[in-house]
Amino acid sequence: MTSSAELAAALRRIVGERHVATGPDIAPGRLSDSRVAMPPGELPAAVVYPANAAEIAATVKLCRSMNVAVVPQGGMTGLAGGAVPLPGSVALALDRLNRIEEIDTAAATATVEAGVPLELVQRAADDAGFLFALDLGARGSCQIGGVAATNAGGNRVLRFGMMRDLVLGVEVVLADGTIVTALDKMMKNNAGYDLKQLFIGSEGTLGILSRLVLRLHPKPASIATAFCGLARFDDAIAFLGRARAELGGTLAAFEVMWPEFYRVAIEEAGNRPPLPAAFACYVLVETMGTDPERDPQRFVAFMERALEEGRIADAVVARSEAERSALWHIRDASGVFSRAPGVTAGFDVSVSVGDVGGFAEDVAARLAAAFPDLRPAIFGHLADGNVHVEVMRIADEQARRHIEAIVYGATRDWSGSVSAEHGIGTLKKQWLGHTRSPEEIALMRTLKAALDPVNILNPGKVF
Repeated sequence: MTSSAELAAALRRIVGERHVATGPDIAPGRLSDSRVAMPPGELPAAVVYPANAAEIAATVKLCRSMNVAVVPQGGMTGLAGGAVPLPGSVALALDRLNRIEEIDTAAATATVEAGVPLELVQRAADDAGFLFALDLGARGSCQIGGVAATNAGGNRVLRFGMMRDLVLGVEVVLADGTIVTALDKMMKNNAGYDLKQLFIGSEGTLGILSRLVLRLHPKPASIATAFCGLARFDDAIAFLGRARAELGGTLAAFEVMWPEFYRVAIEEAGNRPPLPAAFACYVLVETMGTDPERDPQRFVAFMERALEEGRIADAVVARSEAERSALWHIRDASGVFSRAPGVTAGFDVSVSVGDVGGFAEDVAARLAAAFPDLRPAIFGHLADGNVHVEVMRIADEQARRHIEAIVYGATRDWSGSVSAEHGIGTLKKQWLGHTRSPEEIALMRTLKAALDPVNILNPGKVF
């Protein structure tokens, strides 16, 4: 049997002395994500910081020969435990793969390494006159490889799609150490299977992403943003329909917030209220256009019609980038929940857009019946049916598990998904059957067995 000291020594020969951490030298941030932590006292055998695909491949081959699990890690901002290491495993931190290799202005692509933070990708695209469209609250710390491995969505899915729609090519290290380089820049490539899609959203269980080719879009010449108060949730669905019809392809975000979320965003996150706390729900709507003169006028005219027709009850239109940022800070206050002390529970589910209101009302009623003192905060991306439910100040773990059963039970009853954009990890794997049929899960297991027959990559996640 190989000792942990022998394993660490072999790893150092691959990546260098300074790029392997063991025991007390392991950074605490490598032991947990935003929701899940390793049990107290438990540690991985080592945390390894490779510099490129070749070092990832050599590490994987070594671990496979020693029957040691490999757990890929990005920025550790996940919410489902997908990157939390197993005791005795090797955590593969991709921080050193941090180069933006190329912005191809003709192809409108960015070729980047997997450890580049999302915000740096956004900035590089912006500097080159483009937009990398995916955006989410953890933009400053999440890494692009992890964003792809979980198929993240974020705030602009209704216009630009999820990460799956924004990746054209990948380089990936397989479970046997094979490096597959398919860094295609073509939007059209119908030559056989679309292999990159196996790895996007697979949470590092099928392969380890090392480089990606990302699709860029033209930088918007105008951005218009408004924060609206609505008298009924049903008005939000009608308002979304009119926004799609009248704003067309410029509509980029349509975020909905229920009153408890708004209260937390104002009172606990310290944001200034743009509207009174007097509405059934709140909507943040944003457009991105190509005409800096007419687009804002068109947006204001749309908002005025919505007020006149009673589709919304009140609204504030941002008049500057500072005001726009302040409105988005309210929506981004969702980070308060993952940082809250004590026992918390957060849910990332989806249902059909037309069912969002009924689902939210049903979940709130079920939780109130079981826990009268709890006040769930509900918000989400209305245009793609993604609903987030957050609960703070839960009594204990037993109560949290009961809350999980309630929320995921409602999700199953509404024919929804237990994971809209944050993956399955460890937190949701017992609920996978609420969303996927036995046949679908069996097919997933077949893919896992084919690509990773010895179960070396991120074992215990998803299934």
